[in-house]
Amino acid sequence: MTVAFANSGGTAARSGTVTLGTHIVDLLGIDWSTVTSTEPLPVPVAPGSRKVGTWTVCVDDWRVPLGMHVETRVVTVDWS
Repeated sequence: MTVAFANSGGTAARSGTVTLGTHIVDLLGIDWSTVTSTEPLPVPVAPGSRKVGTWTVCVDDWRVPLGMHVETRVVTVDWS
């Protein structure tokens, strides 16, 4: 999963976390489950700049039965 973070503020962002919500979806598009993972942000992000972060999203194979697939649909950021 690759996400770009932009800092539109006046000071550098120096810490924080990103939470990825990966959904287990069946052939009809029905969402059966969500697995979340939290990772540190790619900091620092200077004022007026952007930085790209890439993470591997892993889901146990038993959570994804035959015919289902995974989609990372939700990304939230907590700047601390």
